[in-house]
Amino acid sequence: MSRSTLKDIADVLGYSKNTVSLALRGSAQIPPATQERVRKAAQRLGYQPNAVLSHLMAQLRASRTTRLQAKLALVNANRDARAFQNHPTAPTYVEGCVSRAASLGYSFDRFWLHDPTLNAARWLRILQARAIKGIILVGLMDTPRLPEEFRPVWRQLPAVVTGVRTREPALSFCCVDHHDLALTAFERALALGYRRPGLVLDEVIDHLVERRFSAGYLTGQRILLPPAQHVPIFSGRLGTTEPVGFRTWLEKNRPDVIFTLYNNVMTWLKAAGRRVPEDVGVVQLEWRASRPKIAGMNQHNFVTGEAAVDMVVGQIHNNETGEQEFPRATLIGATWADGTSVRDRAGTTKPARRLQGKLRNQPASTKKISGPPTPGTAAR
Repeated sequence: MSRSTLKDIADVLGYSKNTVSLALRGSAQIPPATQERVRKAAQRLGYQPNAVLSHLMAQLRASRTTRLQAKLALVNANRDARAFQNHPTAPTYVEGCVSRAASLGYSFDRFWLHDPTLNAARWLRILQARAIKGIILVGLMDTPRLPEEFRPVWRQLPAVVTGVRTREPALSFCCVDHHDLALTAFERALALGYRRPGLVLDEVIDHLVERRFSAGYLTGQRILLPPAQHVPIFSGRLGTTEPVGFRTWLEKNRPDVIFTLYNNVMTWLKAAGRRVPEDVGVVQLEWRASRPKIAGMNQHNFVTGEAAVDMVVGQIHNNETGEQEFPRATLIGATWADGTSVRDRAGTTKPARRLQGKLRNQPASTKKISGPPTPGTAAR
């Protein structure tokens, strides 16, 4: 049997080929009822899109001058109404979202999730009136749960969360790979010659990312170091002032390098009489351009923002909504950024590569590392 074509569907329904094509792509130009009739006819006729032709058409559309065709909602999910301006990391997510959306022909209207004048019914009316096709949430920093009252919104429109995975409801999300980030930082520290890495982490943040930070750290510790060199995690509610017990933890466990999300640790170490990096190194698990001299892991939040737009646009094209039976996740790889807060990395590339191989390819019984790195080798 010959393959059914767009013309076959158009002839059966009495529509033009262009109408059928737009309907199958979920175009906003075609009423939902018409889209549904076209999809049912296509299914009945056994229509299958030509992958090669679809790819060529996508390239052709991409080669044309981009113009704004539709709108998305960019939602500040942070408790701070000005988080898109004031938060240390949220603005970078926003920049990535805006850049990618513009390249795909979308613009953003902005909302605040905690706006006291906003409820689900009013928000849906606004989104429909402005022909907004999808939602991206940025800045969720204290809980993995979204307000229950807004559930009707996620059930009607495509929606993606950046930075964390949400629960109740579980929406598709895009964030850095926290587990691999912590594990890579651990391997880097060993490649630099450190043998007692410690982790200082806010309990709320670790809980928010489902303990993937601490899991990556503990995995590296268990596989790559003997028990005598294991340092317990220092956690709790951490703020700007030195937390109770930090100095006791420091003196008792004697970490030679500390992984953390907070620049304040540098101040706490100085107050405790420790020099950085002479006495103890510091590695930022979220490297920031505002403090480029501190070594750490670049989470590439700009890329996360871009990927979130790709995800929500994919939902739009597939006529999906935010609440799905199988929410999808996109994880962004972090990369190491050198800095003066750790030892000189000269001559340490090869050990790091070997550590990666041991961790990824060998069982838990892999030989532990207890001595200094092999002289004359270099870090990745």
